[in-house]
Amino acid sequence: MGLPAESPSARPAPSFEYEAAMMDQYACPVVGIDEAGRGPWAGPVVVAALVLNPNRIPEGLNDSKLLTPEARADRYVEIMATACVSVVIGHVRRIDRDNILQASLWGMRMAYRGLGLPKGAALIDGNIVPKRFPAPARAIVGGDGLSLSVAAASIVAKVTRDRLMVKLARRYRRYGWESNKGYGTPEHALAVKKHGVCTHHRRSFAPVERALRLLERGERVAVSVED
Repeated sequence: MGLPAESPSARPAPSFEYEAAMMDQYACPVVGIDEAGRGPWAGPVVVAALVLNPNRIPEGLNDSKLLTPEARADRYVEIMATACVSVVIGHVRRIDRDNILQASLWGMRMAYRGLGLPKGAALIDGNIVPKRFPAPARAIVGGDGLSLSVAAASIVAKVTRDRLMVKLARRYRRYGWESNKGYGTPEHALAVKKHGVCTHHRRSFAPVERALRLLERGERVAVSVED
């Protein structure tokens, strides 16, 4: 059984075809892997790896970006109840030390290992299979819109990260993270310009670096309301 084509226009919604092809090829469970949070100025990158139960696949799985927050939350509950899931958090220190791509690839390796599978294969959203990945793997551009397992991983990663940012927003109230989730929105940019940065900002990101250079008397670091 050959692997299906990768064109996003080939099917209107994710399917289990990629998983079925890899299961036939490798005779093992197939893991879907995706991340959330590569673009924001603040907060961690979150990677999810999971194995769906072919007999209990939740309805309505799709690229998390195409679902409403309510739909994502509902699918998240169903996924967590029916799938084998591993989630890894790549914190800001790792992002600034290694860069966001390497932090994401590290998270993919660790999330896969966290499943504890004796044998497996993986479908990874994007165009890169991490070096030293511990199993046969295939990267699929737009995989969260093609593979049900990758779509489910995208939902788990997105919901997990959004909840982390809402929690951080309660401590760092000036940045509006409960709504912008750390992305470079005008609201967030204005808050950085006015209040400086905090320990959860990614200093290796160009907009944050520029903000630091522009602040009077060097760097101004915001503290949480609990400090």
